[in-house]
Amino acid sequence: MMEYMELLKKRYSVRSYRPDPVNDEILAEILEAGRLAPSAVNRQPYRIYILPTVGHEEKLAEIYPKNWFASAPLVLCVTAVTAEAWTRRDGVSYAPVDAAILMDHMILAATRLGLGTCWVAAFDPEAARRHLRLADGEEPIIFTPLGYPADTPPEKKRRQISEFVVQGWPSD
Repeated sequence: MMEYMELLKKRYSVRSYRPDPVNDEILAEILEAGRLAPSAVNRQPYRIYILPTVGHEEKLAEIYPKNWFASAPLVLCVTAVTAEAWTRRDGVSYAPVDAAILMDHMILAATRLGLGTCWVAAFDPEAARRHLRLADGEEPIIFTPLGYPADTPPEKKRRQISEFVVQGWPSD
């Protein structure tokens, strides 16, 4: 089994997919990884939509107009259900945070199983709501294609830890 840091280094945003189907056992393992994700007060205020791409390219293009988005055999969408979420004392709903954690768990599981994903947040939320027929209070948060990569990973570029970590309390 892949070591955790190796897994994190291996994950990348895949933008080219082979048409090979994702079998049910692999999909079930990815969904189980999502089920095990932590959420605020264990509310699990989300839904996962498993969307086949073949025959639905026009809908997907309205949601996110990049050709590679519909080139994988599946697209996953995670939505947040605000009414089911824990809300902090100041009114901040943790539904989007919980949905992001769920997607991250699934993306890492997919990577471990040899599949590719690409975190897509720059989609058209109205098109997503319309095509997924989402109920009021259910908000699309993240999409990802899910399939076998047809490209090679680019060099991973990240900021240095010192550029974003603050150690200790600020001075008064």
